[in-house]
Amino acid sequence: MIELNIYNKKSSVLIIHMLLWIIIFAISASQIYLKIGIIPNDYFFRFSIFLIAFYLNYYIFVPKILLKKQFLYYIITAILSSILFIFLIEFTIPKPPDQHFQNNIAHNFDNGYSIYKSFPTLILLLLFFTLSTSIKLGFEWYKSEKEKVLIETQKASSELSFLKAQLNPHFLFNTLNSIYALANKKSENTTLSIVTLSELMRYTIYEASENKVSLKKEVEHIKNYISLQLLRLKDSSGVKLNIHGNLNYKIEPLLLISFIENAFKYGTDFKGKTNIIIKITVKDEELHLYVYNTSTKHKTKSENSGIGLVNIKNRLNILYPNSHDLNILNEKNSYIVNLIIKLKSNTK
Repeated sequence: MIELNIYNKKSSVLIIHMLLWIIIFAISASQIYLKIGIIPNDYFFRFSIFLIAFYLNYYIFVPKILLKKQFLYYIITAILSSILFIFLIEFTIPKPPDQHFQNNIAHNFDNGYSIYKSFPTLILLLLFFTLSTSIKLGFEWYKSEKEKVLIETQKASSELSFLKAQLNPHFLFNTLNSIYALANKKSENTTLSIVTLSELMRYTIYEASENKVSLKKEVEHIKNYISLQLLRLKDSSGVKLNIHGNLNYKIEPLLLISFIENAFKYGTDFKGKTNIIIKITVKDEELHLYVYNTSTKHKTKSENSGIGLVNIKNRLNILYPNSHDLNILNEKNSYIVNLIIKLKSNTK
């Protein structure tokens, strides 16, 4: 399939080149005919020389010399090849035997037509060299820019894959700790928590593997996570979740869960009471996430505790470089997250 695409691309380029040269040949030949009333037999030979000069410069001089920054060598090569082409045109073309044609040419010498003079030939050669150089440099620049974009895209994709891979084990580690706490207490909710965890992992493995998911599914994933956390809490009366607005939008998966996970991790005070407020509002194609949790001074974060939040910040910078606003307020007794993301609907 790749070879076929390359073949089709080369065929298309060849056809375009042929059509352009046919048009240029037709225009120039018609101009000569209108000027002297005849198309000289040697015109085809001259045009062929110009084509050779064009493609010699296009495929050899520019890529092999100019693009390697050997500027002086390129200028010398272009001058010497121009002299050679002028010699071929002026001294190897047989003169027309037709006396009428010779008289016609001589008559037009006086009227300014100078097809057999070297200076116009040199100008035409320089024009063809300049044209081929400009086109080749333009294509090389386009190719270089396209490769840069491809490299940046691949880099961003690789980085996102790495961030997701790092995020998911972090999320699983914290969730298993919650279930472990339930199991230690021999809680009746242990079985339900395992079922909920399986649903969370199903989403993480299958749904979150896509580039974008439905905001409805992402919110459902958040609800399942909160349900799992509520099972282990001594006092969950301080946990409040409010969701408002139209959820018919697309969003990159697992963008919001780390902020909520962080709130549950640090939102329980020394008395065992959890104070968390989560608001998800969608309005005017913008998602507003507000997360508040209490934060006690005796809780210190381990070296790896911030992995999830760091990854989310990096993902936001990659995925929404100019369409998100993240503000985190870390106060003495509270931690507040305000996130705004520009959304795209499912139909777009």
